[in-house]
Amino acid sequence: SHPPLCPPGIKCGGVLSAPSGNFSSPNFPGPYPYETECTWLIVVAEGSSVLLSFSHFELEYHAACAYDYLQVYNGAARDQGNLLGTFCGHSPPPPFSSAWHVMAIVFRSDRHVAKRGFAAAYQKGSGEGWQWRSIHPSVLPHHPHHLCLPADACGGQLTGLSGEITSPRYPESYPNEAECRWSIGGAGGPLTLVFTDFQVEGGQGCTFDYVALFDGPTTAAPRLGHYCGSARPPRTVSSAPHLLILFKSDFNIGGRGFKAHFYSAGKCQEVFTTIKGNLSSPQYPNFYPNNLKCQWSIRLPLRYRVKVFFLDMELEGRSSLTGGCDYDHLAAFDGGAENGSLLGRWCGQESLAPITSHSNQLLLVLHTDRNTAKRGFSIAYVGVVPMNVSCTRTEFHIQIPVQSLAQLERNRIYLGTPSCAAQVVGGNFKIHTRFDTCSTESQKRNNTSVIVSTLYIDFSVGNQEDIHQYEVRCEPKRKEASVTLIAGPDPARLSQAENLVVAQQRDRGAMDAREIKSQDTSDIVFISICILAGLLMVIAVVGLVLL
Repeated sequence: SHPPLCPPGIKCGGVLSAPSGNFSSPNFPGPYPYETECTWLIVVAEGSSVLLSFSHFELEYHAACAYDYLQVYNGAARDQGNLLGTFCGHSPPPPFSSAWHVMAIVFRSDRHVAKRGFAAAYQKGSGEGWQWRSIHPSVLPHHPHHLCLPADACGGQLTGLSGEITSPRYPESYPNEAECRWSIGGAGGPLTLVFTDFQVEGGQGCTFDYVALFDGPTTAAPRLGHYCGSARPPRTVSSAPHLLILFKSDFNIGGRGFKAHFYSAGKCQEVFTTIKGNLSSPQYPNFYPNNLKCQWSIRLPLRYRVKVFFLDMELEGRSSLTGGCDYDHLAAFDGGAENGSLLGRWCGQESLAPITSHSNQLLLVLHTDRNTAKRGFSIAYVGVVPMNVSCTRTEFHIQIPVQSLAQLERNRIYLGTPSCAAQVVGGNFKIHTRFDTCSTESQKRNNTSVIVSTLYIDFSVGNQEDIHQYEVRCEPKRKEASVTLIAGPDPARLSQAENLVVAQQRDRGAMDAREIKSQDTSDIVFISICILAGLLMVIAVVGLVLL
């Protein structure tokens, strides 16, 4: 139940499962070796197609391509009906798009005349309009017309942001005397490797069968780990933008092998400590990679809280079976770890209200599975400054610890207008002001009279304006005060999607203002009626007295 083994020769080819990648003939750009046969099987997410193109192409020429040649197959079966073309000479093949999520490329050289070979690139396409069949790349049925795969059917150069690798024949027992090398790199940042299944022959010192990890493109690089047995290796993060995975088996005793996925840590593992910032899913607004676990940790000074604004969101939708976010999803946790309180878990395409942490740290985690990708998300966050706001029937009292805004002068903190700046009193910025000053105004909200003003905190540096605004409210009858962050993300720096959200918020604000005005108008009408009724009663009483 396995593909037939190829004749002995150079080990090349393999299964390519990242959403995009590159591969080339052995020794490229040097001459390829004689008597070589390589098969690359490209497998992308079901429901997608494979887009293939060639940047370099130079093989020995023959009118019928009978000597050295390259063949491209639509799918995995080596049938004439699936053959998209046979190529040789100096004219590169045209770009190809497969009719399903698997494409095979076969390269063969004879014992005479070697040229420079070829370089090719592939990526996952949308695949709209095709009918899909299902295949697992490591368990192809035995058939005389199936592709000839190398004995290990593994290894290769992987250059995508993410991907999945498995031992040959996984999840069945791997072959004896296998040697596989996966060289991962080119994404530009450190790489993370996570094993999801692992069963390799054990033994003292792992000298029989083993998986070795190297912090670079070759075995000369520092070794990150050497593993065997049935305990899953720990999550591994490279310090270099390259990672080499070496798998070797001896002449007897095997195991189920292993399954692992990798991703570029670059924009996928970040820590933010600034008072405000922006972050987005990898490759946004293009589709994010599969098999990701990304973490963004926001860590602000003590007593701050983190307010997150969702500017754009499109992830894989909810499960039709459970109705939950079981596939790709974004989750937010209060604090710096996933064992913190869950603030929310989202998927699909939703317009989300802002969320605010209870502590000075917030963790965002993005999980993506092995298929179906979307545009992703864009987020802005702002640190909510710790402050104490109270009020009497006639005054606002605002107090902010100086250490929370240690780098700011007192005139950078003001209520309503710059003339109402804070004073420094005993380690606090303080603003004590009467309601009839500092641009305060009276409003009706939910049929309750409230006094409203805006507190400005100016974090601007040089020519870059950065002013945070807080709405300060007081209900004088109850002497109850509250404060809300109302502006943080800078509209000038937002994307189109973000501007759309700001416009929606502005429209909502205008509606609120209209509601407030209509409430005020109705109150004036009501008071006028009351006064008129009173006057009429007085006239009636006077009339009765005169009579």
